[in-house]
Parts: sequence; structure tokens; C-alpha cells
Amino acid sequence: MDEGLARRVRLFREGGHVPGEVVEFVVAELGLLAAAGRSVTEARAGMLTSHLMMALTRSVKGEPVDQGAMDEQVAAELADHSEAVAAARDLAARARAALGCRLPESEIGFLGMHLAVLSRCAPS
Repeated sequence: MDEGLARRVRLFREGGHVPGEVVEFVVAELGLLAAAGRSVTEARAGMLTSHLMMALTRSVKGEPVDQGAMDEQVAAELADHSEAVAAARDLAARARAALGCRLPESEIGFLGMHLAVLSRCAPS
């Protein structure tokens, strides 16, 4: 994790709006991505980090989350990235086991988009 992404994580940790267990879960997930050879930098994983922090926080806190199906446009974009969708589903399963929260299909789709982008990027 580069300094920019570490700063983003630090802001979430110190901001008080994201539970500590969510921050730790996201940091662990970023570590898994890095270990798998993904480029986990601010430029490439910053939006994924923020999206995951906020989606998991909403779910953990029981706040309303769109329970709809994956958006048709997102599904079309992911049609050639089944590995990214599978990775997003695996991440959601780990979140459920670790945090007791459930991410809906719509969130899994958006996470799949972020993961597809990371899979296209060579490590920096």
C-alpha cells in the first residue's frame, strides 16, 4: 500500500464514521489483493477502498442499502470479467463471515467493477 492509500485509510480510521472492524477488514482485503499481485495504490485502489469502507459501514450499521439486482449496465460491463465477479462474491462472503453483514447484488456488481479495473492494471 502506497502512502496515498495509507493516508486514505487513516482518514477513515480517524474520522469516526467507519467502525474499526470495517477498517481492519478492508485493510486485510487490500493485503490479499496485493498478495495476489494487484496494484494496491491510491491511484488504482483508492475508489475501491472508499466504496468498500462505506458499503460495509452501511451494512454493519443496518442502514438502508439498495437491495436490488445488479444494474443491467454494470452486468453488461462485467460480462467478460467473470473472475472479478467471483472475487467480489468471495469478498462479500468474507465480509459476512467477519462482520456479520450482507452485501446485496448491486454492491457486489460495483465491487466487481473495481476489481475488474485492478485486474487490468499491471502492478506499479
